[in-house]
Amino acid sequence: MDQKRAERKYAHLDYAVAMEGGPRSSGWDDIQLVHQALLEYDKSEIDTHLELFEKKLTMPVVINAITGGAPGLEKINGALARMAAKFGLGLAVGSQTAGIRDKKVRPTYEIVRRINPEGLIMANVSAQVSPDDACEAVEMIQADVLQLHLNGVQELIMAEGDRKFRGAAENILNIVEKVSVPVMVKEVGFGISQEAALRLSRLGIKALDISGAGGTNFADIELARNPKKNLEFLRYWGIPAASSLLEVKKLGLPVTLMASGGITGSLEIIKALALGADVAGIAGSFLKTLVKEGEEALDCKIQNMQEELKILMLISGAQTIRDIKKLPLVILGQTRKWCEQRGVSISGYSCRHI
Repeated sequence: MDQKRAERKYAHLDYAVAMEGGPRSSGWDDIQLVHQALLEYDKSEIDTHLELFEKKLTMPVVINAITGGAPGLEKINGALARMAAKFGLGLAVGSQTAGIRDKKVRPTYEIVRRINPEGLIMANVSAQVSPDDACEAVEMIQADVLQLHLNGVQELIMAEGDRKFRGAAENILNIVEKVSVPVMVKEVGFGISQEAALRLSRLGIKALDISGAGGTNFADIELARNPKKNLEFLRYWGIPAASSLLEVKKLGLPVTLMASGGITGSLEIIKALALGADVAGIAGSFLKTLVKEGEEALDCKIQNMQEELKILMLISGAQTIRDIKKLPLVILGQTRKWCEQRGVSISGYSCRHI
């Protein structure tokens, strides 16, 4: 086992649990749904189900990439897999490079498919890995989707991180052509711009996780591991999550959109879907609850989240997940200013109706 890699895995988890999101705002507070006083449905008629990558989910949520790859981490992935199976959520594992390099730690990833044999499972590797390694990651957990993560900012802060990125686009294209499942490209907390989204779509990418700024901050985490005063400004780097989602949605690309970055509960979920996301990704909030309070507390949190989402849908005028995309909303503050500067028209959101 690569001891340094294992130590890094443990450190990432410890810092992710201990640190707050930010310091940049995710922008979700700038998104205001319009209350509908004359309710149209009974609460029992509100339906949160959807289909994603040919799998049925009971709620538009993916437990986003968190961990795996070091002894003991199967406990976390096992708990997350139980929650995904019980509540009908998608689940992505953390980077599987460790499992590709060392078969001894593969059980820390494989447990998710063993516990959740019918669920939506996403594999996860760097966009820099070889196509063969990407295929191996998919096979390791019999994944339905492959996440390729782009983490350039994180790598550049890490003392042991990559410094060579030339050829990344060509490598992604080669992976897309070789793997047998849809490929999603995800950022790790710094957002995807409309320029990057357009290039990725042309490479055959079927899904994007915008993973904008405002949630778990890997610049913060890496600077805690490897303090560099000259790189402190990177704590504030990135596209806020709501702005990133609006940028990418503007393009009308034929891709599935996952919104993540500062999503902690049902209010951010419904806002993200109203802006055009197909599903929301949650990592940090679930991890903190699981580690600090235990699996029972996480179970309760997810139960409450589903109940809250139904209430929000009811008072906003949406009966189904599809209806959420038609809800009127108002975009304020820095998110509005960002959109004005980046050529993203937002006028259509405020007056649309189901």
